[in-house]
Amino acid sequence: QVQLVESGGGLVQAGGSLRLSCAVSGRTFSRAAMGWFRQAPGKERETVAAISWSGGTTYYTDSVKGRFTISRDNAKNTVYLQMNSLKPEDTAVYYCAVAKGPFIATIPQTADFGSWGQGTQVTVSS
Repeated sequence: QVQLVESGGGLVQAGGSLRLSCAVSGRTFSRAAMGWFRQAPGKERETVAAISWSGGTTYYTDSVKGRFTISRDNAKNTVYLQMNSLKPEDTAVYYCAVAKGPFIATIPQTADFGSWGQGTQVTVSS
């Protein structure tokens, strides 16, 4: 059974930075693509960033390009999301997820991912 544990969320002022981590256990992490998602109150869950099994391919939603960086350490079974220049509109619960395969689609969707973490709250104050 796959287990994902996110950490690193919190309260930060606009312009600040946070680094989210997601530790994965229970399956072969290095063979699966990974993704970060977020859901704000009253809104649908959206794909923030995704990374292929090797780390060679990444995806970012337009609103975070140039500010967020997704990375992974297959030796540690961990995926990261470095978030810089945070804005109040980045406030949401952030989730990591394990993809159903090793690669990511051109625009990854939630349906492409099969196992999810419990989420970590990120709040950006203005």
